Amino acid sequence: MNIHEHQAKQILKKYGAVVPEGIFALNVDELVEKAKLLKTNKYVLKAQIHAGGRGKAGGVKILNTIEELSFAAKELLGKTLVTHQTGPEGRKVKRLYVEESSNIDKEFYLSCLVDRVSSKIAFISSEQGGIDIEEVASSTPEKILTTKVEMKNDISNKDCEEIIKIFNLNDDANKQAISLIKSIYKMFISTDASMVEINPLILTKEKKIICLDAKVNFDSNALFRHPDILKLRDLNEEEPTEIEASKHDLAYIKLDGSIGCMVNGAGLAMATMDIIKLYGKEPANFLDVGGGASKEKVSAALKIILSDKNVKGILINIFGGIMRCDVLAQGVVDAAKEININVPLVVRLAGTNFKEGKEILDNSGLKLISAENLDDAAKKIVEAIK
Repeated sequence: MNIHEHQAKQILKKYGAVVPEGIFALNVDELVEKAKLLKTNKYVLKAQIHAGGRGKAGGVKILNTIEELSFAAKELLGKTLVTHQTGPEGRKVKRLYVEESSNIDKEFYLSCLVDRVSSKIAFISSEQGGIDIEEVASSTPEKILTTKVEMKNDISNKDCEEIIKIFNLNDDANKQAISLIKSIYKMFISTDASMVEINPLILTKEKKIICLDAKVNFDSNALFRHPDILKLRDLNEEEPTEIEASKHDLAYIKLDGSIGCMVNGAGLAMATMDIIKLYGKEPANFLDVGGGASKEKVSAALKIILSDKNVKGILINIFGGIMRCDVLAQGVVDAAKEININVPLVVRLAGTNFKEGKEILDNSGLKLISAENLDDAAKKIVEAIK
């Protein structure tokens, strides 16, 4: 689960990290009134959307007066920002954040995330902050340091010093940076975060270490332990179909293609998407109905796929193990009774009760195309939507 920058900063502050003083609002009048309380000679106005690259898209502005702030806020609120992370459709700005300006001396990059290969916490640090870390990794990889630490209650000073050595700080700033690493680590472990990214982390001209930006993601599977964090979820920033899918415990991600996919198992779903691309088309979604899906769950999945206007055909690819093919077939039939399936439908069934499933579909009266294997299924759905 993602949260906004202003929310991330408040959580970091709670655990001891230093962040600029700031306020957020959902309308301009409230924003301006709150901003008057900030002790600053310049205002930094930031659009709050779940995407990076806001600055390049005009979503971050530095303003000299409260009047300039009011004018800029009116322009920015409701604007659609298009960044490298939003896709061409962009993301509408529905909340704004204003914070005190900082006198920047140096900018760094700092993040931590779960490294599933080593089962450790990986800290990534760089002397190059404020720009795309991918660009730094590509052009000057020697300027990026990755430090993996054991998952414990606390992080040692030795590990902290290893993480920040690439910053080349003086003694006082070094102590501040060590304190920050400890704060981030404690917050990371305590909240079941999956990623914390500070870009940029700055050293001010007053020699203070401050988190100038913050992005935090949480493990959705652990949110039941953190009702306070779950309250921070902003449904306006999420795809409506993905929200609906989460209500049915479906692993669904909307994509930009034309062939809807319903598959059981994440690996098989990825393979299905790959082979669709191999035959020249793009998948409209990733959808894993899971190993033990009920017919109600299957029916909900099909409705979600069909709600996407870009879908020109559907490929159902089920390998029955725990998931029985007859249950899948019945779910498809039940969904068809409620909604009109007016696009080509290709079904490939294999495994547990696939004969029974095929019989249910054959006797349903639905216009569908049977496939013998995954390769055959991909060929047929691509041909069908032509």
